Amino acid sequence: MWLKNTKYLFVIGLMVMAGGLALGGMDDATETHDNGPKAKAIFAGGCFWCVEEVFEKVDGVVSATSGYIGGDSPNPTYQQVSAGGTGYAEAVEIVYDPDKVTYQQLLDVFWKNIDPTTPDQQFCDKGDQYRSAIFYLDESQKLLAEESKQRVEQTKTFADSVVTEIAMATIFYPAEDYHQDFYKRNPVRYKFYKWNCGRAQRLEELWGNA
Repeated sequence: MWLKNTKYLFVIGLMVMAGGLALGGMDDATETHDNGPKAKAIFAGGCFWCVEEVFEKVDGVVSATSGYIGGDSPNPTYQQVSAGGTGYAEAVEIVYDPDKVTYQQLLDVFWKNIDPTTPDQQFCDKGDQYRSAIFYLDESQKLLAEESKQRVEQTKTFADSVVTEIAMATIFYPAEDYHQDFYKRNPVRYKFYKWNCGRAQRLEELWGNA
């Protein structure tokens, strides 16, 4: 089915521009930068281009990096992850200023920008690499994530159950450079992909204009 492979088809033409894969690692949820303490959060919500766009527009978010998390083999590539079966999910690592935005507020943004009812799928993209998930970095994040999931289940207006995964973060590997800020660097291709994937349409069905 064409839509199932929409994102992969868009990326094929960009593969030749890929450089080396930067390595990441699991860090504590909070770290210190030159301009004060910053915290981290990791969310998976299908296509990481779309998740990155959402969080980069949140006041208090310092950066959002597309990447891969949840698998076992080291140094995954887009070709490997997009094929499925690696255990990795497309995800975004967020660095934020906790004095400006809280982890709970980021969770609220996350839920309103995913379809929590579909296992191993987000919108037109199918496979476990596109599952929705919250990867917690410490026990505080785990508790807040579990509470937020329960709250969504209790207050949802749709019939289907919430199946979004909550899992301990493992090593986060930043994706290839050409994936970073894709929505800014390739706005026409990005908007065409996002519309054809039905992301905005489905989100409105689930959450209204929230």
